[in-house]
Amino acid sequence: MRILVLEDEFLIAMDVEQLCRDHGAGEVVVARDLAELNGRKVATQFDAAIVDLMLGGTSTLEFAAGLRETGVPFVFASGYSDADEIKASFPGVKLVTKPYSGEDLVEAVALAYGRGSPG
Repeated sequence: MRILVLEDEFLIAMDVEQLCRDHGAGEVVVARDLAELNGRKVATQFDAAIVDLMLGGTSTLEFAAGLRETGVPFVFASGYSDADEIKASFPGVKLVTKPYSGEDLVEAVALAYGRGSPG
């Protein structure tokens, strides 16, 4: 499984990368800025994504909408607290709030990818 991690906080990104590898991800790519990515190619390069809502002060909601359009399963992992806005704009997409446990994040990604059980 190839996972994209959008996270601008270096230590968190390292932890999430290791967590993904510990749970069987074959490849984990960390991007700290949307400019590092070609949105059109993401759909062919990754099986799932973990998306921070803000990268360096820039919203990732438009990028997330692109993921949804191309069918890449993803979860939001963020300290952003307005869960209602996310639920309204992205129904069915899990928001794992920081600070989160590794198990919460792994479970959310597994559910998004279709390998977990809701419950």
